[in-house]
Amino acid sequence: MTPHLTRRSLMAGSLLAGAAACTPRGPATTVGKPPFPAAWGATPSARQLKWHDRRMYAFIHFSMNTFTDKEWGYGDEDVRLFNPTAFDPDQIVAAVKAGGFNGLIITAKHHDGFCLWPTMLTEHCIRNTPYKDGKGDIVGELEQACRRAGIAFGVYLSPWDRNRADYGRPSYIDYYRAQLTELCTRYGELFEVWFDGANGGDGYYGGARETRKIDAVPYYNWPSIIDLVHELQPNACTFDPLGADIRWVGNEDGHAGDPCWPTMPNQPYDQAKGNTGVRRAELWWPAETNVSIRPGWFYHADEDAQVKTPQKLMEMFDQSIGHGTTFHLNLPPDRRGRIADRDVASLQAFGDAVRATFANDLARNAVVSASADIGSTAAHVTDGNPDTFWCAPAEARDATLTLDLEPGTRFDTIRLQEWLPLGLRTTRFAIDISDDGRNWRQVAEKEMVGPQRLVRLDQPIAPRRVRFRPTAAEAGPTLREFALFLSVAPAELPPAKVNDPSIIARDSWTIVAASAPGAESVLDDDARTAWISPAPASLTIDMGKIGKLSAFSLTPTRHVDPQAAPPARYQVETSTDGKYWTKPQEGEFQNINYARATQRIPFPTPREARYLRFSFPRPAVEAPAIAVATIGAFR
Repeated sequence: MTPHLTRRSLMAGSLLAGAAACTPRGPATTVGKPPFPAAWGATPSARQLKWHDRRMYAFIHFSMNTFTDKEWGYGDEDVRLFNPTAFDPDQIVAAVKAGGFNGLIITAKHHDGFCLWPTMLTEHCIRNTPYKDGKGDIVGELEQACRRAGIAFGVYLSPWDRNRADYGRPSYIDYYRAQLTELCTRYGELFEVWFDGANGGDGYYGGARETRKIDAVPYYNWPSIIDLVHELQPNACTFDPLGADIRWVGNEDGHAGDPCWPTMPNQPYDQAKGNTGVRRAELWWPAETNVSIRPGWFYHADEDAQVKTPQKLMEMFDQSIGHGTTFHLNLPPDRRGRIADRDVASLQAFGDAVRATFANDLARNAVVSASADIGSTAAHVTDGNPDTFWCAPAEARDATLTLDLEPGTRFDTIRLQEWLPLGLRTTRFAIDISDDGRNWRQVAEKEMVGPQRLVRLDQPIAPRRVRFRPTAAEAGPTLREFALFLSVAPAELPPAKVNDPSIIARDSWTIVAASAPGAESVLDDDARTAWISPAPASLTIDMGKIGKLSAFSLTPTRHVDPQAAPPARYQVETSTDGKYWTKPQEGEFQNINYARATQRIPFPTPREARYLRFSFPRPAVEAPAIAVATIGAFR
């Protein structure tokens, strides 16, 4: 998967939101109910409403990169490399369900252009691989496993194609639209179609081996491509150019802004605005928070000890779903075609904690009252019916809603949902509690209710009453849900182990020379610590003894620092004695500033070496200095 800063100059398009999306649905609109007020501001379409309720779903990055140990393939890979030894779509889907996720999106084609389905549009596809003697279909096999398990299915199709000779020419757009048509017509109903933002750069391009740049706005004509998807798959949300149903959250770290408004201006994407959304903006363009369970998006054996813990997954759950977005977690299968055991264990512990926490709504038996109400709707906030809601009159912007709880009701988590077809009416709200039923004290204040808002308290409480109180609103509030829960922490997992025998331990490594102090930071396993040097930067490492090297790795810092960026390029030399050095090998760190994933750079042939000498000429983006978190090597 690739980040999206380069995609953001996209053409404005209409967000398909019909008038029906502004009308409450279900029992709340039955005959005899008073008329509800008009919607305030932007509102979601019917398919966006359904997408919001999906909450969390999985990403599956599995393709040629799994077998080349890359994040971005160049496009010249031999298709015969793709040969999973024990592909098990049901095991993958079982891992998804263990984590509590209810959908799955597969990378049908990544930037290298290799297609995981037996398309007749290109020879660079699964038909020409050893997998099932060319009769396999990873997309179809996963789709069927999803249907068997009762979860939704979606596809990712990279707009960039580093294999195609005609990429950058008009004929490629015809090819891309034909690919989309195949995926949207062969595999049943899709819930989401994902467009990535890496568009143009160096590639194989049918043997041209050159750099191609495109102007994405006129080249792709995104509104027409989005219309094509909606024509073929009316219920599928599209991600994420302007005019699509969903936007990027602005990072790949698993957290949305607090809050993350689902509305945005009708203008090209801006990263800072994308992370928080824009209150009162005219487009309903909600965010999806996408992140990988590992540092990289594809499986790499050297990351087996870096799988996110159940505790980290819960933190990201709170900072994505809890802030109003969906949670899109990547799970990369290994070369067998299975989710690795450590990943499954973390998913299971996380999923168990989510299920245990939210299994029992402690507000279900509360007595509900509102200071203002239309048609006695207050009790709908605890009835568990997704089609009912409480609505205050439009002018009652400070209307409150109170739960009288059963004695001894202990909770530390509050879940709120606004009734989205009437718009985002509440700007800010407080949660108050009362122990005696008369005197109130505030325990939390937040911006936005929106699609879903989680309020976590520092410790469990057992008040007599709890109250939702708007402190700023554009119109009388609505609530679809006001639920209370007692949180259950995820189980701790035993320490992870590195099982990859090709990884060279750094225990005896030392820094011989560096262009700036603090270079010892590159010898730890912590991406939060970094060596920072003015550009150009240089670094020499003594590995302690001579060994045969096949590759080196460089990990950038995971956080964005305007004062220091990852290096754009490298020059590496090796030596057995520190005096005589090999001819420098040069290259580019692809997409390193935005993806922030470990870069693994193979040597053309294995070499005997004790010393590594690096030169980094400039940062990947404009910044005063270069930052490197970790350097490693492989046998």
